Amino acid sequence: MAAIYLVRHGQASFGAADYDQLSSRGEEQATLLGQWIKHCHLPINKVYMGEAKRHLQTAQHCLAVADDLSATVWQSLSGFNEFDHEEILARYRPDLTDKAAMAQLLAASPNPRKAFQQFFSEAVQRWLSGQYDDEYTETWPQFCRRSREALAQVMREAGTARDIWVFTSGGTISAILQAILGIGNDKIFDLNWTLVNSGVTKILYSGERISTSYINSQAHLELQQGTELITYR
Repeated sequence: MAAIYLVRHGQASFGAADYDQLSSRGEEQATLLGQWIKHCHLPINKVYMGEAKRHLQTAQHCLAVADDLSATVWQSLSGFNEFDHEEILARYRPDLTDKAAMAQLLAASPNPRKAFQQFFSEAVQRWLSGQYDDEYTETWPQFCRRSREALAQVMREAGTARDIWVFTSGGTISAILQAILGIGNDKIFDLNWTLVNSGVTKILYSGERISTSYINSQAHLELQQGTELITYR
């Protein structure tokens, strides 16, 4: 069977003017993943990624260590882009569309990341409910469809490649896993919230048969002392 490795990007720059940049910790996570790939002698025949900078940067830091960059075919696919989290938050809390207002609110919390996660979780549940689909540029079913179509395209284009790596986001990975595992909308983000930055999910396929080998591996992070490298946002 052939394998597709879905990699969630390294930690992005939460709270910065440009979120779509790896933090220094995100760069380290991606580098450690590359070292793990090299240590385990995992092949890399093709590389796909979403169009975000954090996807490309994760691939660059990872593969600079794991593989000869010039020897691997890279391709970006918009289907592997994350959903628009800013729009989802804005539809739930229009008063927080201004980043300064959001920053002020979070700064008043003793744990800004936890406070943001609470807002975000509630906003996502609104999006998932299907009751407000006319308010969103992309609904949850539409997002799932494009994520899964991107995976199908990778499988169609595989040719002789047996080990393909995809650098993407947690929402995309969750949408793909939902179809494989048959998880309902009411539970899929219970899985999503557990996906760690630079975590790896391995999918096996043969023809139209597809299954999971493992989900959210973080072995490359657990080899390091302490847990500060294991992040979720």
